[in-house]
Amino acid sequence: MCLGARIDQIQPLINDRTAPDCVMNTDESNAYNRVVASGREHKTVCHSKKEFARDEDGDGFCEVHCNSVEGLWTGVRNHLRPFRGVSKKYLAQYVAIFENTFNYKTQWIEVIRAMVTPNGFLEAAKSP
Repeated sequence: MCLGARIDQIQPLINDRTAPDCVMNTDESNAYNRVVASGREHKTVCHSKKEFARDEDGDGFCEVHCNSVEGLWTGVRNHLRPFRGVSKKYLAQYVAIFENTFNYKTQWIEVIRAMVTPNGFLEAAKSP
């Protein structure tokens, strides 16, 4: 959404692009005031009170948050930084490497290491 978005701009997008049984996590902006009226569950974090995520059930996992995409793009930017610029022609491939690394970071560490490091296949073959 854009800065300064209004209810009349946001609500049609919510209605068209989300399932009626979804849970909407947003900040405290008044632009989201009609989410509940559309039948969707709505949870908020209050950035003005320095709240950016909330663990509602005490399990140590923050269920309510709304900055996941910003964090993901920070990861992409950090992944691309060592290359000091990439061609638009190959940007999709660089992002695909990041995507695979991100999605499988807790699995197949040897395969990931092999994909993103020089001589990675040789190093992975040596590891026990």
